[in-house]
Amino acid sequence: MSLKIKAAILAAAVIISLAGWKGLNAVVRAAPSPAVQHALGEKTMGAKIHKSDPEWRALLSQLQFKVMREHGTEPAFTGAYNNHYERGLYVCAGCGTPLFNSKTKYDHGTGWPSFFAALDDKNLEFRTDRSFLMTRTEVRCAVCGAHLGHVFEDGPAPTYEHYCINSAALGFAPAAEEADAGAKGPSTAAKNEKASPRTETATFAAGCFWGIEYKFSRLKGVLATQVGYSGGMTKDPSYEQVCTDRTGHAESVQVKYDPAVVSYEALVKFFFSIHDPTQVDRQGPDVGTQYRSVIFTHDQAQKESAQKVMDELKASGRFKRAIATGLVPAAEFFPAEEYHQKYYEKNKLGACVR
Repeated sequence: MSLKIKAAILAAAVIISLAGWKGLNAVVRAAPSPAVQHALGEKTMGAKIHKSDPEWRALLSQLQFKVMREHGTEPAFTGAYNNHYERGLYVCAGCGTPLFNSKTKYDHGTGWPSFFAALDDKNLEFRTDRSFLMTRTEVRCAVCGAHLGHVFEDGPAPTYEHYCINSAALGFAPAAEEADAGAKGPSTAAKNEKASPRTETATFAAGCFWGIEYKFSRLKGVLATQVGYSGGMTKDPSYEQVCTDRTGHAESVQVKYDPAVVSYEALVKFFFSIHDPTQVDRQGPDVGTQYRSVIFTHDQAQKESAQKVMDELKASGRFKRAIATGLVPAAEFFPAEEYHQKYYEKNKLGACVR
């Protein structure tokens, strides 16, 4: 093989390796050094959140930790919010800080959620990123420091900005009254600055995760939901693998909620109201361990709260048969494929909703 051919192959390999970089087409069409005018560096805020890596791992999924704490990037066109256009606010998945208004979201075609304006620049930090032999502007949450994505200058009018953000770094708060507010209106910014929701995580399994997610997403105080697989042995399983009933995973729903609005105990009681917890390894017509009833607790307080609710239900005699719900420590949560996310809303199906 000639030296020229080898050099051409090497160059092609470098280009392909950079294809996973968000906003590559922005580099092709624009200057290599973004000209978006933002103050670079860490901001001084009064309500910073600092946690250790073990604490973040307990709160975030594996993908979320990789993206938000290790500055990773989710694969293009796989995120739950890439093709998501419900009205409301996109918040930081780590701390619940409001970041983007749905009115500023658009399809950039790169495979990641894109916005042409931030809700309030005070909620973001901007840093110079020189990885991949490029110069880009990294975007972080100003409250918890989570890596969100990057901002480029190839967006639409009127700002011409392109915030290219990982779905894994976002949560979503449906709120029509917030969506109706201006993207950078002072009243909206002031309101969010005064009341940024605190976020905690709960994980449940109760049969088909389509309908369970839909029910939880409608509950007041729930900021975001995501379906996935938890409690099994196989690393990063696919839906087809879970359906074999051999991976040990349960179809699960991870819930991000504001404890100031809805308590964990209230979530547990709601969980027991939307499925039959006396059925073993099934839920209605769906049979298999992947459809079992489980509460995955993220800390001792959740375990005690869930146990309290279960003891009360047993004493009440509400169920004629014994409660079969498992109460186990939260296992690694693997987000399901994008087409499963918000499946009930996308397809208007009601078969799984009790």
